[in-house]
Amino acid sequence: MKIPAPVKYATLVLLWCLSRPAGAQTRLTVAADGSAPFKSVQEAVMAVPAGSATNPVIIHVQPGTYRELVYVQREKRWFRLVGDNPTNTIIVYGLYAGMTNLEGKPIGTFRTPTTTIDADDFTAEKITFANSAGPVGQALAIRVDGDRAVFRDCRFTGWQDTILLNRGRQYFEHCYISGQTDFIFGAATAWFEGCELCACGAGGYLTAASTPEDAPYGFIFSHCRIAGESPATRTYLGRPWRIHAGTIFLDTEMSSVVRPGGWSDWNKPETHQTARYGEFNSTGAGAAPAGRVPWAKPLSAAEAAGITVEKVLGGADGWQPPATSATGGGPAK
Repeated sequence: MKIPAPVKYATLVLLWCLSRPAGAQTRLTVAADGSAPFKSVQEAVMAVPAGSATNPVIIHVQPGTYRELVYVQREKRWFRLVGDNPTNTIIVYGLYAGMTNLEGKPIGTFRTPTTTIDADDFTAEKITFANSAGPVGQALAIRVDGDRAVFRDCRFTGWQDTILLNRGRQYFEHCYISGQTDFIFGAATAWFEGCELCACGAGGYLTAASTPEDAPYGFIFSHCRIAGESPATRTYLGRPWRIHAGTIFLDTEMSSVVRPGGWSDWNKPETHQTARYGEFNSTGAGAAPAGRVPWAKPLSAAEAAGITVEKVLGGADGWQPPATSATGGGPAK
């Protein structure tokens, strides 16, 4: 029986990885045009059982459009997906909540992610994660359940529920995120540094946090920029998926797409006492402190100074996102 080339290569990769000295890096390459050993990202993910802090698995994703579902299983820790440029390195699919399964029932929101990250210590750089379903309801580009995940210079595009941060801690740096409704949502603790949030359509919401009551922080946006796809776009900064939702904007530039009130209570008046919404030093036409809802909190300089990456993401293990990228490069242009 002839062994398929990807299977043969995966076997060789596994034997090679097991024979490598500690501290070495496992590097695989994916190319949509078939010019590399792997043609799909999922094939490369499945080729190696796991990495480690001293021997991470680095998967170089060459430019191309990868129309596939990607799942990084729980045991596949220390994986890195690294592209060259997020504008031409795209992982995309088009599942949405209203699609039906073989029994004729809707698949639901949580079965729609193009990419699902269950593993801890995952990193992605210079890649676009997209859901192409459009304005048809909930349709996730990515779902993250792993702890200590890092995304640098990536793009996340969708319409409703683009990014689900379900649990754990995540760090986003110099990323572009677009959507219309609740396009960053979930119960995780996440820090967004220098990211651009692009609101689409009208009547939308940037965030829908479901922060647990005992979690000190939910979503923190630091030195970010909020823009819209058109002058007619209007959006709220967030609404509470769960009543203890926590979302804070620090030193963020807000265009006129941000509604003066800033926040919606999702018709849950009890959240006026429980939701943890705050801003410090917002700038731009959408920064309207006098017009904000009275139950959102303007932060003092001292309070804002106390909200740091170290404090928000440190946790019991003292985790801090790596200071440098896997590739050593800056933001993709």
